[in-house]
Amino acid sequence: MPSDQSTTAKARPLSATAIALMVMLCLSWGFNQISVKVALPDIPPLMQATLRSIGGLAVILLIAWLRGVKMFERDGTLRSGLIAGLFFGVEFILIYRGLVYTSASRAVVFLYVAPFVVALGSRRFLGERLSSLQWSGLALSFAGVALAIGVPQASVDATVIMGDIMVMGGGVLWAATTLVAKGTSLIRAPAEKALAYQVAVSIPILALGALLSGETITHLPGTIAWASMIYQTFWVVGITFLIWFFLIKTYSASKLSSFTFMTPLFGVIGGYFVMHDTLTLAFAGAALLVMAGLYLVNRPHEAAGDPLLPVTKT
Repeated sequence: MPSDQSTTAKARPLSATAIALMVMLCLSWGFNQISVKVALPDIPPLMQATLRSIGGLAVILLIAWLRGVKMFERDGTLRSGLIAGLFFGVEFILIYRGLVYTSASRAVVFLYVAPFVVALGSRRFLGERLSSLQWSGLALSFAGVALAIGVPQASVDATVIMGDIMVMGGGVLWAATTLVAKGTSLIRAPAEKALAYQVAVSIPILALGALLSGETITHLPGTIAWASMIYQTFWVVGITFLIWFFLIKTYSASKLSSFTFMTPLFGVIGGYFVMHDTLTLAFAGAALLVMAGLYLVNRPHEAAGDPLLPVTKT
């Protein structure tokens, strides 16, 4: 049963500020993919994720202290927080290890199954129902992502398929984490506390994953690697994830999640400017598909023929 707060949020249209923040978040997360890549020669992926969580937790606790947020009082959120943390940690293990077996272009397409899972889960658990037009918008945005990245060849071996499945599993857990944050007692917790649960629980999970994967740092990381870790730790985890949780507490999870389709597009742009990857003419068409899809998902309910309505419980 969704709380009164989530019931109000599902009907609230995204404000201009919320849309601007989502664009900023997607831009930051798109460049985060580049940040991870440039640090790989010095710091293996799961060790990056572990260090990021450790540093990010420190940033979150500092922000909570400065804002006077009570982080350790009993408020009935422990169980939900531990579940969200478990999902959060395993999500990144699946994504990072899946990238060992499949290509980045395939991975980003399979990862963005997440908005569809959020839409389905929101209908079942949060009382949100997307119209057929809004589902079409999600499909358009996904098609845009696939076009921007480049649809992979159909002939792949079992190893690549295993990597695809792992990354898709990470996308499902990403969606599940969003649903837990929105549909459980975590919705009543401060954003700092909801995020701190996830980051803190993910630390031992990611560290164990790095250990079992045999990851080690063989030499002192260079300036670029350290700059990458600062960006991931302070900005991505400490700031952007926190803003995401503030938004999740206020607005429809389905509508917010649809905006994340912009993230891989920004990743492609970042790859062009930072890593000198090639941009194709298809990218412009892909961007238009994503924007059209976002418009359909987020258009005002009054203008839609099939409005967003609460699901009737039977």
